[in-house]
Amino acid sequence: MTVFGPVFVGTALAIKLEDGGPILFRQKRVGRGGRVFDMYKFRSMVRNAEELKAALEAANAHGAEGITFKIKDDPRITRVGRLIRKYSVDEFPQFFNVLNGDMSLVGPRPALPKEVARYKAAQLRRLLVKPGITCLWQVNGRSEIDFDGQVRLDLEYIASESLKTDLVLLLKTIPAVLKGDGAY
Repeated sequence: MTVFGPVFVGTALAIKLEDGGPILFRQKRVGRGGRVFDMYKFRSMVRNAEELKAALEAANAHGAEGITFKIKDDPRITRVGRLIRKYSVDEFPQFFNVLNGDMSLVGPRPALPKEVARYKAAQLRRLLVKPGITCLWQVNGRSEIDFDGQVRLDLEYIASESLKTDLVLLLKTIPAVLKGDGAY
């Protein structure tokens, strides 16, 4: 954590100086067994991002009928937010979720309750394990992977979950994050 201290402080200052808004973003997510928890991230969007979301849903990169909501070049993302998202620094506060036992370092990314409500039976298998900060699709295309691809990779991970698999994924995460490709 000593290594990340300056990154935490620098990121917090940059977010606060950019628009004076909150540093952290807290959102309800679904973990193992359907348990809902508060997930933390560094705030990367404008303060009224949720209010602006409805107008942007037509531009959803995963389709208007998609379960997840992703927009490439989302206008709600701040300048600091664009940088911290590219290198996944916005995810760093999730280490506190790991320490709290809500998340693991590796596992399917935690979904929103409204997304889980739309899951089909096979997709619910993602809830068999703790959600993680990184996963197979984070190192194989990140946000460029559509929802069905994310589910396929998550289920592949669950089927082969092991300490070795986790270590390999953690090692692959480092260059994926440093390259910053596929993040939005």
